[in-house]
Amino acid sequence: MLCIQLEQDTRQRWQKVLYKRQSFPDNYVDQSFLEKLRKNVHARKYQYQAVVFESGVVIQQLCSVCVFVVIWWYMDVGLLAPHWLFGAALISSLIGYVLFDAVDSGTGRNKSGRTRWADLKSSVVFVTFTYGFSPVLKTLTESISTDTIYAMSALMLLGHLIFYDYGANAAIVSSTLSLNMAIFASVCLASRLPRSLHAFVMVTFAIQIFALWPMLQKKLKAQTPHCYVVVTLLFAVSALIGLLTISSVGTVLFALLLVSISCLCPYCLIRLQLFKDNIHGPWDEAEIKEDISKFLL
Repeated sequence: MLCIQLEQDTRQRWQKVLYKRQSFPDNYVDQSFLEKLRKNVHARKYQYQAVVFESGVVIQQLCSVCVFVVIWWYMDVGLLAPHWLFGAALISSLIGYVLFDAVDSGTGRNKSGRTRWADLKSSVVFVTFTYGFSPVLKTLTESISTDTIYAMSALMLLGHLIFYDYGANAAIVSSTLSLNMAIFASVCLASRLPRSLHAFVMVTFAIQIFALWPMLQKKLKAQTPHCYVVVTLLFAVSALIGLLTISSVGTVLFALLLVSISCLCPYCLIRLQLFKDNIHGPWDEAEIKEDISKFLL
């Protein structure tokens, strides 16, 4: 009884403050200190299907890089004529342009206030300037060795994948930097093609697959998730078939990479959530939630 009485008196006298001198050591806490312990307050619970669905963004971008490299190899060895690629890219762009407006029935266009005539003028100006500067692009890196060009292109494409906006709110994300690195890689690779027309078509195709295609896939993901999944699967199959014509070993490795990202990594993330143990309590730093700007004036 004496110990209980002493403990009750201690709880009444001890206060969890630092500005007041007390008859207790600085590191003293009573039994009520851990009563406010909370674990995983802000922990987010993931569902396997939702994580697999979100991994489609990574799959799409990996396949975009793969398709771009495969198309460049086809043009470099003479298996693909530039006018055929330009025609196919033009038709696919028109289909994507119509689909972009049809997905949300033109709601996004009405909010932005941009007209089709403005889109047409921008496209014509871009194609004209790119075609006019294609001889410059072809001879831009003549003084640089081919091995250096390939190394720079690989580094830029890797940086494009690292800094790409996959939907995560992180400091490393930079859509502008990611796009610029992809265009830089396309210019480097295009400079090693046989003619300036090849360089023009290659850079135009790079803009379509690295700038325009992500815009369409983001709208498909937000408006029609089922269609987005089908498009992702078809795009992955197309990339694998194109890569298979170049290297069977590379196709197997790339397929394993896609399966790991879409199936294995989400499973590991779900399993690791079971070991998450973040604690919160009275020892956390104080958070000032009120607006104190009026006191600073």
